[in-house]
Order: sequence, then structure tokens, then C-alpha cells
Amino acid sequence: MSGRFITLEGGEGCGKSTQAKLLAAYLQTKGIETILSKEPGGTPEGLILRQLLVTGDKDKFDAVTECLLYYADRRHHLTKVVWPAMADNKWVISDRYADSTEAYQYYGYNKRIDFATLKNMYQIVAGDFKPDLTLILDMAPEVGMQRSFAKAAGMENKELRFESRQMEFHNNLRQGFLEIAKREPERCVVVNADTDIETLHAKIVQIVNERLGI
Repeated sequence: MSGRFITLEGGEGCGKSTQAKLLAAYLQTKGIETILSKEPGGTPEGLILRQLLVTGDKDKFDAVTECLLYYADRRHHLTKVVWPAMADNKWVISDRYADSTEAYQYYGYNKRIDFATLKNMYQIVAGDFKPDLTLILDMAPEVGMQRSFAKAAGMENKELRFESRQMEFHNNLRQGFLEIAKREPERCVVVNADTDIETLHAKIVQIVNERLGI
């Protein structure tokens, strides 16, 4: 594969979707053909799984069921979007990937799923494949939650299954992302997301340019 795979991660309301769009537009100006995607829901079939996963009762799945649904979406996303695009020398930007599953289902839920089980799921689905660069947008959970609920107020289909959890969950989630970044510094960069859109975009562009040699 000759393309690149960039993922944006972080807690609720940190601005991943906006920054993913801005980064894709920037890369296009550099002559890099770029695919903008997301997990869950980066394929038509994935959108069905997304509805199951991000809406409704927060306790409707146990930990293993929830992870299996995310990994079903991930496998389909990789085989239908990410890997074909990279093989065609395109870059793919994904709003969330496997770090979110680890942060939410392992750290957020206070380790209610065995870590080895989670890693085995990844190995089955993706093997040794990893993103070329992961940007972890970091901010205080209280700030992110305010942003997230404000955004949802104007949405007909409110994706608030995780926002409805207690603040302890979101604090654990933030620490989980920071633990992942500490463990894999060659892949992950933590970026302060508690700033304005333009400043954050400029920082992301700087990191991408430095890390991926644009």
C-alpha cells in the first residue's frame, strides 16, 4: 500500500469531525487525493451499525457484544474503503478508529472487557495494520460535553448514547486516550483541542507536515 491512513481521536465534543474535514481540504490543495471517512459508519452497511451503537439505551449491550459490533464495522470499513483507497495511492482520514474502541470500551467502562480479548479482536480484523498518524484531540471532558450537547440540540437523530454516561466515564475516557498516546508516541500526537477552530487546524497541519513529510 502506498497511500496514508490518518485517524483523529478524542472524547465527545472535541471537534474531530470539523478538523477531519479541514485536514482533507488542506491535503487536496497539496495535490493529495484524500478520502474522508469515519467509524462507525464509513460505509452504507456501517451506517446501520452506527445507529445501533450510538443511539438508544446506554446499557443495551454488554462489553463484548459492543466491541464485536464495532469490529464488524471496522473490518468492513478497512476492506471496502481504507485498504482499496491506500492501494490506489490515496490518503484516508478517519474520524475515529481502533483507539476509540480501546478508550471507550476498555478505559471508559473501567476495564470491564479483558484487554487481551480486545487486542485479539484487533488482530483478527486488521492484523498488524496501523494508522500512519493518529491525532488525539484533548480537552477537559466538561468542555467537550457542553459542546456535544449544544450540537445535539439541533439534530433530529440525537447520537447521545455515550454522552448520557456519568462524568467518571468521560474522565476515564480522556485518561485512556492519553495512555494510548504515551504507549505509542511514534504514531500518536496529543493536540490541545480547547482552542478556536483555526488555531487547532493550523497546529494539525503543522504536525501532519512534519510527521508525514508534506
